Formats: sequence, C-alpha cells, structure tokens
Amino acid sequence: MYCCITGGIGSGKSYVCGLLKERGIEVYDCDAGAKRLMNNDESLKAKLKTLIGDDAYLEGKLNKPVVAKFLLASEKNKQAINAIVHPAVMEDFVNSGLQWMESAILYEAHLEHYVDKVVAVTAPEDVRIQRIMDRDMLTHDKAKEWIDKQYPQEEVARRADYIIINDGKQDLNKQIEAWLNVINKE
Repeated sequence: MYCCITGGIGSGKSYVCGLLKERGIEVYDCDAGAKRLMNNDESLKAKLKTLIGDDAYLEGKLNKPVVAKFLLASEKNKQAINAIVHPAVMEDFVNSGLQWMESAILYEAHLEHYVDKVVAVTAPEDVRIQRIMDRDMLTHDKAKEWIDKQYPQEEVARRADYIIINDGKQDLNKQIEAWLNVINKE
C-alpha cells in the first residue's frame, strides 16, 4: 500500500515525516527527489534542455534562474515542465521501494492515483504564516502570498483519507498512532 503525506506550506508535513522516521517509516521526499533528478538524471536533463534551451543547465547543474524564469512566464510553461518532472519523480518513488511519500502538490499535480491513502497535515493559517516567516525569513504578506498560491487547505483536507491537525496544541504522536493503526488494519 502506498501512502502520501501532503499539506500546504507551513503545515508541518516534514515534521510529521520526521515523526514517522522515528517509528522506522522511511518517507520519500518528492521535492528532494525532483531536485536530485533534475541535476543527475541525463534523460530528464535532455528533456528540460529541449524544452527550455541549453542554458537550462550551467556546467551540468540546473540553472535555477533560467528555469524559474521559464516556469513563471506562463501556465503553459509550468505545465510543460511538470509533464516532464512529475512522471520522473513518481517513477523514482515507485522504484525506491518505499511505501510512503511526502508531496506538497499531490492534488495540484494530479498524482493522487499513485497512492492508496492520503494523510493531510493541516494547521491554522496564522500558525502556518508564522512558521513560514520564521523558517524562510519572509514578511507576513509574502508568507500569506505563498499560502494563497497553493491548493486550498480545506480542499486538501476534504480529499484526504486522514487528517493530522498540527496546530501546536493537538498531540501529534497520538494522531499518528491512531491513523497508523487504521492503515495497518486495512
């Protein structure tokens, strides 16, 4: 059974994944996988060069400013990059032998069909904003802008099989144990 931990920026997905790791559950990080593949997978690099141009790579490494400029230029460009990167990441996940993955963009990228169960990590918006400000040294407005660019938390929670409330008040370990017990019984 494949499971995904998802949730918006500042929700605490990575923290929950750390708690899973403490329980011996290794979680594939889709963001880290994408970065690794874009820098090391020759087939993926060739496809991105064809799409963006040879300047997508500088001395064999991803030229982030060039790729970001292309990505942000239009929705069509963003979708074209995603059509190359997302399948490669999912193939890498499946080949990893792991059963759990962490993906902030599970629904936006239409990757939910790769997993059997989805656990959404949620937190109140003010908590998320403060976490983002503290972690990334951003202003309140910039942190809110990042949240607003993502799939709405309410929709992520509605579509998930399980919800973890990471508001700093609820006991995360109890919540994790509860849904792990349910998943293990299934």
